Amino acid sequence: MNAVFLIIMVVSLGILTVLKPEAVLGIMIDGGKSALDLSLKMIAIYAVWLAVLKIVEKCGLDKKLTSLFSPVVNFLYKDENKRAKAYITMNMTANLLGMGGAATPLGIKAINEMNRDPDKIRATTNMILFFVINATSLQFIPATVIALRAEAGSATPSDILLPNVIASILSAGAGFFIVKICSKILRSRSHNK
Repeated sequence: MNAVFLIIMVVSLGILTVLKPEAVLGIMIDGGKSALDLSLKMIAIYAVWLAVLKIVEKCGLDKKLTSLFSPVVNFLYKDENKRAKAYITMNMTANLLGMGGAATPLGIKAINEMNRDPDKIRATTNMILFFVINATSLQFIPATVIALRAEAGSATPSDILLPNVIASILSAGAGFFIVKICSKILRSRSHNK
Protein backbone atom coordinates (compact mmCIF):
# COMPACT_ATOMS: atom_id res chain seq x y z
CA MET A 1 0.00 0.00 0.00
CA ASN A 2 2.91 2.33 0.74
CA ALA A 3 4.10 1.87 -2.85
CA VAL A 4 0.72 3.07 -4.12
CA PHE A 5 0.91 6.24 -1.99
CA LEU A 6 4.50 6.81 -3.10
CA ILE A 7 3.49 6.53 -6.77
CA ILE A 8 0.55 8.92 -6.23
CA MET A 9 2.85 11.42 -4.50
CA VAL A 10 5.56 11.25 -7.20
CA VAL A 11 3.04 11.58 -10.04
CA SER A 12 1.30 14.49 -8.28
CA LEU A 13 4.59 16.28 -7.68
CA GLY A 14 5.59 15.70 -11.31
CA ILE A 15 2.32 17.17 -12.60
CA LEU A 16 2.54 20.09 -10.17
CA THR A 17 6.17 20.77 -11.18
CA VAL A 18 5.10 21.04 -14.82
CA LEU A 19 1.98 23.13 -14.15
CA LYS A 20 3.19 25.39 -11.28
CA PRO A 21 6.89 24.97 -10.61
CA GLU A 22 7.00 27.99 -8.28
CA ALA A 23 4.40 26.44 -5.92
CA VAL A 24 5.98 22.99 -5.52
CA LEU A 25 8.33 23.82 -2.65
CA GLY A 26 5.68 25.78 -0.72
CA ILE A 27 3.15 22.98 -1.11
CA MET A 28 5.67 20.35 -0.01
CA ILE A 29 6.59 22.37 3.11
CA ASP A 30 2.91 23.02 3.96
CA GLY A 31 2.03 19.35 3.42
CA GLY A 32 4.91 18.20 5.62
CA LYS A 33 3.91 20.66 8.35
CA SER A 34 0.27 19.51 8.20
CA ALA A 35 1.30 15.86 8.34
CA LEU A 36 3.55 16.52 11.34
CA ASP A 37 0.80 18.47 13.16
CA LEU A 38 -1.73 15.70 12.56
CA SER A 39 0.74 13.02 13.65
CA LEU A 40 1.47 14.82 16.92
CA LYS A 41 -2.24 15.27 17.64
CA MET A 42 -2.95 11.61 16.91
CA ILE A 43 -0.04 10.49 19.10
CA ALA A 44 -1.45 12.53 21.97
CA ILE A 45 -4.96 11.12 21.48
CA TYR A 46 -3.72 7.52 21.32
CA ALA A 47 -1.37 8.01 24.27
CA VAL A 48 -4.31 9.09 26.42
CA TRP A 49 -6.52 6.19 25.30
CA LEU A 50 -3.75 3.60 25.63
CA ALA A 51 -3.17 4.88 29.17
CA VAL A 52 -6.90 4.51 29.86
CA LEU A 53 -6.78 0.93 28.57
CA LYS A 54 -3.75 0.18 30.77
CA ILE A 55 -5.60 1.61 33.80
CA VAL A 56 -8.62 -0.54 32.89
CA GLU A 57 -6.33 -3.58 32.79
CA LYS A 58 -4.55 -2.73 36.07
CA CYS A 59 -7.85 -2.13 37.92
CA GLY A 60 -9.21 -5.48 36.81
CA LEU A 61 -11.97 -3.77 34.86
CA ASP A 62 -10.99 -5.83 31.82
CA LYS A 63 -12.17 -8.98 33.61
CA LYS A 64 -15.47 -7.28 34.44
CA LEU A 65 -15.83 -6.17 30.82
CA THR A 66 -15.05 -9.73 29.72
CA SER A 67 -17.86 -11.07 31.91
CA LEU A 68 -20.19 -8.25 30.74
CA PHE A 69 -19.53 -8.97 27.05
CA SER A 70 -19.23 -12.74 27.49
CA PRO A 71 -22.76 -13.51 26.21
CA VAL A 72 -22.08 -11.54 23.01
CA VAL A 73 -18.55 -12.91 22.57
CA ASN A 74 -19.69 -16.49 23.28
CA PHE A 75 -22.51 -16.11 20.75
CA LEU A 76 -20.27 -14.63 18.04
CA TYR A 77 -17.09 -16.64 18.63
CA LYS A 78 -18.02 -20.17 19.62
CA ASP A 79 -15.20 -22.66 20.25
CA GLU A 80 -12.56 -20.06 21.13
CA ASN A 81 -10.32 -20.27 24.21
CA LYS A 82 -10.50 -17.88 27.18
CA ARG A 83 -7.42 -15.87 26.19
CA ALA A 84 -8.77 -15.29 22.69
CA LYS A 85 -12.12 -14.22 24.13
CA ALA A 86 -10.38 -11.83 26.56
CA TYR A 87 -8.45 -10.20 23.70
CA ILE A 88 -11.62 -10.07 21.59
CA THR A 89 -13.46 -8.35 24.46
CA MET A 90 -10.74 -5.76 24.99
CA ASN A 91 -10.59 -5.17 21.24
CA MET A 92 -14.37 -4.70 21.13
CA THR A 93 -14.20 -2.31 24.10
CA ALA A 94 -11.50 -0.21 22.45
CA ASN A 95 -13.47 -0.12 19.21
CA LEU A 96 -16.72 0.78 21.00
CA LEU A 97 -14.91 3.73 22.57
CA GLY A 98 -13.59 4.80 19.16
CA MET A 99 -9.96 3.90 19.81
CA GLY A 100 -9.25 1.99 16.61
CA GLY A 101 -5.48 2.45 16.92
CA ALA A 102 -5.48 1.09 20.45
CA ALA A 103 -7.64 -1.84 19.35
CA THR A 104 -5.21 -2.97 16.66
CA PRO A 105 -2.60 -4.66 18.91
CA LEU A 106 -5.39 -6.38 20.83
CA GLY A 107 -6.89 -7.58 17.55
CA ILE A 108 -3.56 -9.01 16.44
CA LYS A 109 -3.23 -10.88 19.74
CA ALA A 110 -6.79 -12.18 19.39
CA ILE A 111 -6.13 -13.48 15.86
CA ASN A 112 -2.90 -15.14 17.04
CA GLU A 113 -4.84 -16.87 19.84
CA MET A 114 -7.56 -17.94 17.39
CA ASN A 115 -5.00 -19.56 15.09
CA ARG A 116 -4.99 -23.17 16.28
CA ASP A 117 -2.27 -24.42 13.93
CA PRO A 118 0.72 -22.03 13.87
CA ASP A 119 2.35 -24.03 11.06
CA LYS A 120 -0.59 -23.42 8.73
CA ILE A 121 -2.14 -20.00 8.38
CA ARG A 122 -5.75 -20.54 7.46
CA ALA A 123 -8.56 -18.15 8.26
CA THR A 124 -11.39 -19.72 10.19
CA THR A 125 -14.95 -18.43 10.15
CA ASN A 126 -14.36 -16.84 13.57
CA MET A 127 -11.24 -15.06 12.30
CA ILE A 128 -13.10 -13.76 9.27
CA LEU A 129 -16.02 -12.63 11.43
CA PHE A 130 -13.60 -10.89 13.82
CA PHE A 131 -11.93 -9.12 10.90
CA VAL A 132 -15.26 -8.05 9.39
CA ILE A 133 -16.58 -6.69 12.70
CA ASN A 134 -13.33 -4.77 13.17
CA ALA A 135 -13.48 -3.44 9.63
CA THR A 136 -17.04 -2.21 10.11
CA SER A 137 -15.77 -0.40 13.21
CA LEU A 138 -18.67 -0.88 15.58
CA GLN A 139 -18.34 2.10 17.90
CA PHE A 140 -20.56 4.14 20.16
CA ILE A 141 -18.12 6.91 21.10
CA PRO A 142 -15.95 7.87 18.11
CA ALA A 143 -13.37 9.59 20.34
CA THR A 144 -10.73 10.04 17.65
CA VAL A 145 -13.14 11.58 15.15
CA ILE A 146 -14.63 13.86 17.80
CA ALA A 147 -11.12 14.99 18.83
CA LEU A 148 -10.17 15.67 15.21
CA ARG A 149 -13.41 17.59 14.61
CA ALA A 150 -12.81 19.67 17.75
CA GLU A 151 -9.25 20.35 16.64
CA ALA A 152 -10.48 21.42 13.20
CA GLY A 153 -12.73 24.02 14.88
CA SER A 154 -16.12 22.31 14.67
CA ALA A 155 -18.73 24.14 16.76
CA THR A 156 -20.37 20.84 17.74
CA PRO A 157 -17.86 18.02 17.25
CA SER A 158 -20.08 15.41 18.90
CA ASP A 159 -22.96 15.84 16.42
CA ILE A 160 -21.81 12.66 14.71
CA LEU A 161 -22.69 10.41 17.66
CA LEU A 162 -26.18 9.28 16.59
CA PRO A 163 -25.41 8.84 12.87
CA ASN A 164 -22.22 7.02 13.82
CA VAL A 165 -24.05 4.59 16.12
CA ILE A 166 -26.70 3.87 13.49
CA ALA A 167 -24.14 3.37 10.72
CA SER A 168 -21.94 1.21 12.97
CA ILE A 169 -24.78 -1.09 13.99
CA LEU A 170 -26.07 -1.46 10.42
CA SER A 171 -22.63 -2.16 8.93
CA ALA A 172 -21.63 -4.63 11.68
CA GLY A 173 -24.99 -6.42 11.39
CA ALA A 174 -24.69 -6.65 7.61
CA GLY A 175 -21.12 -7.94 7.91
CA PHE A 176 -22.18 -10.54 10.49
CA PHE A 177 -24.98 -11.90 8.29
CA ILE A 178 -22.82 -11.94 5.16
CA VAL A 179 -20.08 -13.93 6.93
CA LYS A 180 -22.59 -16.39 8.39
CA ILE A 181 -24.37 -16.88 5.03
CA CYS A 182 -21.09 -17.36 3.15
CA SER A 183 -19.81 -19.81 5.76
CA LYS A 184 -23.00 -21.88 5.52
CA ILE A 185 -22.76 -21.92 1.72
CA LEU A 186 -19.13 -23.04 1.86
CA ARG A 187 -19.89 -25.71 4.46
CA SER A 188 -22.79 -27.10 2.39
CA ARG A 189 -20.58 -27.19 -0.73
CA SER A 190 -17.82 -29.03 1.12
CA HIS A 191 -20.32 -31.58 2.49
CA ASN A 192 -21.78 -32.18 -0.98
CA LYS A 193 -18.40 -33.02 -2.51
